[in-house]
Amino acid sequence: MRGTRKSPVPHILGVDMVHAGSNAGVRVGCDIGGTFTDIVLAMPDGRLFVNKTSTTPHDLGEAIVTGLKSLIGQAGIAPGDITEIVHGTTTASNTILQKVGARTGVLTTAGFRDVLEIGRIRTPTMFDLGWQKPQPLAPRRYRRGLNERIDARGNIIVPLNVDEVLAVARGLVEEGVEALAICFINSYINPVHELEAKAQLERAFPRLLVTASCDVLPEIKEYERTSTTVVNAYILPAMRTYLRRLKDDLARMGVSASLQVMASNGGMMGVASASEKPVFAVASGPAGGVAGAAQIGALGGGRDLIVFDMGGTTAKASIITGGTPSLTTEYEFRDGISAPSRFVKGGGYVLKVPAIDIAEVGAGGGSLAWMDAGGLLCVGPESAGANPGPACYGRGNDRPTVTDANMVLGYLNPESLAGGSLKVDPEQSRRAIDAHIGAPLKLDTLAAAHGIRHVANVSMARALRAVTVERGRDPRDMTMIAFGGGGPLHAVDVAMLLGIKRVIAPVMAGVFCSAGMLCADAEHNFVKAILRPLADCDGAGIGAVIDELRQQGLAILALEGYSEAAVEMAVGIDLRYLGQSSELTIPLPGGETGKAPDAAALAQLIEDFGVQYQQTFGYRNDEPLELVNVRLSAYGRSDQRLDFDAIQVDASALHGVAGTRQVSFGRDQAPRETLLIPRSAMTDAPRQGPLIIESYDTTIVVPPGASARADKIGNIIIDIAQEAA
Repeated sequence: MRGTRKSPVPHILGVDMVHAGSNAGVRVGCDIGGTFTDIVLAMPDGRLFVNKTSTTPHDLGEAIVTGLKSLIGQAGIAPGDITEIVHGTTTASNTILQKVGARTGVLTTAGFRDVLEIGRIRTPTMFDLGWQKPQPLAPRRYRRGLNERIDARGNIIVPLNVDEVLAVARGLVEEGVEALAICFINSYINPVHELEAKAQLERAFPRLLVTASCDVLPEIKEYERTSTTVVNAYILPAMRTYLRRLKDDLARMGVSASLQVMASNGGMMGVASASEKPVFAVASGPAGGVAGAAQIGALGGGRDLIVFDMGGTTAKASIITGGTPSLTTEYEFRDGISAPSRFVKGGGYVLKVPAIDIAEVGAGGGSLAWMDAGGLLCVGPESAGANPGPACYGRGNDRPTVTDANMVLGYLNPESLAGGSLKVDPEQSRRAIDAHIGAPLKLDTLAAAHGIRHVANVSMARALRAVTVERGRDPRDMTMIAFGGGGPLHAVDVAMLLGIKRVIAPVMAGVFCSAGMLCADAEHNFVKAILRPLADCDGAGIGAVIDELRQQGLAILALEGYSEAAVEMAVGIDLRYLGQSSELTIPLPGGETGKAPDAAALAQLIEDFGVQYQQTFGYRNDEPLELVNVRLSAYGRSDQRLDFDAIQVDASALHGVAGTRQVSFGRDQAPRETLLIPRSAMTDAPRQGPLIIESYDTTIVVPPGASARADKIGNIIIDIAQEAA
């Protein structure tokens, strides 16, 4: 069984020490990006080995196997020494974006067939006459209303007709439906009809994948519940197929490790849970980086952080406040900018699941630069991806990307990337920029490249504003932590657009999401709908619900190898003023004990609600409260969590080119001779920009007006002069 803490290991950064103990207990974190698949292998003694392999879109697991084989050789271990793999996957999100999920049907209560079209009766932009509502993942022809009814108190009004259920399902199966979502009205308060229908369908149609809303989201609000359940059903076959194939591929190379999937909330979930409820892992990959950033902040980086993650296809932003990542219980998955704002809704597929509050834009290293019909320079959201990749890769793409702009400006190594494993040709970048951007705009190559980079930076700054200014936070009071292959490359320029004064490029920045996954705990979330005036609820009744959810948490974590001693709990209560339609989640004082709340705890709960309501909406009153849901989060604490204060990064990962290179830092400035420094050569003595700091996994740009130094962990701290910001 897993324990709760691990013993500290002496910290020696950049030194490949002689291994002095057993190799058993090796852990691996892997994150699939649009261009590269990043893998971090953590040895039991604290040594880390990193690898970047080109993503293989035709079979995403192939890149994991390729990179892992390379790391096994570097570390000198046997495949059987790996005991756990924590995996962030884009399978779920790509399935939705590419519309390649299962043919999905819906069984609902008669009269509620059109819930998905009706939605919230909102548009994300009030005056956009060209906006089109996303097409439902379950077309109307595959949605059926059944003659059943349970009232709002859970009483059966019209019993379920099993013969009708089977007859309707048989017709859908004959039409080619592969997955079925069951979403009966009021099943959140009494799931008996959904459970009966699911059991009958699984017995009659063993190949049909059935998802019941009471298993995924037992909460009020039929649109949100239906949308979330349909998404789960839609992506279920793709996720199961992918995870099964990955486990088989790993087994063939001798790896029998436990496979964990990163969940959207920043915790881990076992492969069995991910195969049943993949909707909880749609935002899988980015969550790992936020989990790692929180630990970097706790070790001295600051408790209020802006997290900036730029990869090959997208850039993402989130915030950490008081050392805790910002979480949301609902977000919309959509193209373009994706921001889980409580004010901007209606533009995507609603997922009412716990998730780290992340805003995302389609701007990454592989994002294509192009001219619109009006002659305006645009960047993204279309990406060159891993294949063919940017023009400089020489794989047949002749259109310029953000990476090509950085190559032309001198920010990137003109000979190779990823430690020499990827050869590049800057001349192809120049030709692509001249042909597609420079000539139409009558700009020289450098000016066009600066234009591409600036448009990308402004787009990424939108994501940062979405999680700071639009949430009432001043970014000038916060520190940015930048990672991903392109994060440190653009971070200072983006920070200057927002007035941010300090940027941290964390150790292993280019593979930081993979490393952050190794910091995560197992986490499962449970909810029980109550929907009663708080005055009618007593501590004993609430305690009984908490105990019910607690037993569910202990059971699922036991299956994943956690003893009861290694499990911690947190309880939240959804409250609202009686008559309102939306609620706030308030932590229950003493809820981590699992005991029934006493009178003092309930009084404190009411006060805490008033304080949070005041902070959120600007006022509070003395109206009666309604208890909507009881929530419980169960955490499996591991003694194998990665500790950034006790790691030894393999020296090869810190090597970079030393010397000088001509770099252009501004459109109106001539290129200047700029010092190139390997990351391993950085010390705690500040160095004034301009500098280019290189390592295997990323490039850090320190422009004029900024200075850089390394802290004790190996993070690069960049301070921006007031006049530069």
